[in-house]
Amino acid sequence: MPSSNPLRIAVVTETYPPEVNGVSTTIARVVEGLLECGHRLQLVRPRRDEGDAGTPGPGLQTLLVRGLPIPRYPQLRMGLPARRTLVSSWLRERPDVVHIATEGPLGWSALRAALQLKLPLTSDFRTNFHAYSRHYGIGWLERPIVGYLRRFHNRTGCTMAPTEMLRRELEHAGFERTAVVARGVDARRFSPERRSEALRRSWGVGADETVVLCVGRLAPEKNLDTLLEAFEGMRAVNPALRLVLVGDGPMREQLRQRCPDAVFAGLRGGDDLAAHYASGDLFLFPSLTETFGNVTPEAMASGLPVLAFDCAAAGQLIRNGVNGWLARVDDRADFVRHAVALAADPLAARPTGAAARATALDLDWSRVVNQVETVMRSVMRVAHAGSAGPALLLGSE
Repeated sequence: MPSSNPLRIAVVTETYPPEVNGVSTTIARVVEGLLECGHRLQLVRPRRDEGDAGTPGPGLQTLLVRGLPIPRYPQLRMGLPARRTLVSSWLRERPDVVHIATEGPLGWSALRAALQLKLPLTSDFRTNFHAYSRHYGIGWLERPIVGYLRRFHNRTGCTMAPTEMLRRELEHAGFERTAVVARGVDARRFSPERRSEALRRSWGVGADETVVLCVGRLAPEKNLDTLLEAFEGMRAVNPALRLVLVGDGPMREQLRQRCPDAVFAGLRGGDDLAAHYASGDLFLFPSLTETFGNVTPEAMASGLPVLAFDCAAAGQLIRNGVNGWLARVDDRADFVRHAVALAADPLAARPTGAAARATALDLDWSRVVNQVETVMRSVMRVAHAGSAGPALLLGSE
């Protein structure tokens, strides 16, 4: 529904479609929702290549800045510092509020520019960079990274976190003015109706075989050793299983060597990704580094029984044994036990998949966009009142 008091909103992000990752997908849905509400948006992001002309759309202006490929993530770009560019743009047309989605050099520039111009500021906490550091041999940087993130977010009017669990962790780490803003899922796109027997045949899957699916980046921070251990245990009790991995990353060849008969489907998006979800039978997600994990509600919306650790989106959405299964955090053996039990009788898990689908139907994006707008207007009220006090928090929503 169009807003009766539309805003001009500057959204700053280092990643945006067609880049494929949870942050870009979520930001794009929020941008689309805010535009549908009648707000005018300026999208600030790195230029992908010389042919990048911006993101078209009514009510949407794109400001492209310089960027560089991110090490180990060559398909993504990191925005370079652009404070002067942002100050110049925002002096010409002053935003009502600036929303910073990522904390890289571009995000830092946006923070400095907005503070210089005394613009209301909101931010997202979307990626556990501090947790990722442990998986790339730089765990000693965890404390400095957390310190940087804390200083960054505490200079904004409110930091949005996707779950209450994460919000409490941030609060415990000294983050101020936090709010829970959930994430949604497109249950029309991600649906059991997308199931494709032709796709399953292309995987070499017979009618009596069960597909164990995992979607995500093939990288150390995704805890894929636990996935392979679980799958090996599953195959021991049910040889008629096929592992399908959707995604790409630096561990692809290592995983192929360890599990040569797995299907590596590569990066997928849109309806094609939805068909891959719906054509699976069981969904295993072993990651422990997610701030949310969009793949969990996407798999649930696709009608798949989901096994994940009791954290992030799974901890928020899954009721153990009702609409999915939860393993104890950091308990690999518990994850493997649940996986083996599912493999022993995969047909018995189907009602759980139906219950997961029912849960996902309530995760409408319009509700999420309304939460984002509510936080933004709250921060604006505090800023306009000249108060140093906290914005209205939505911690339990």
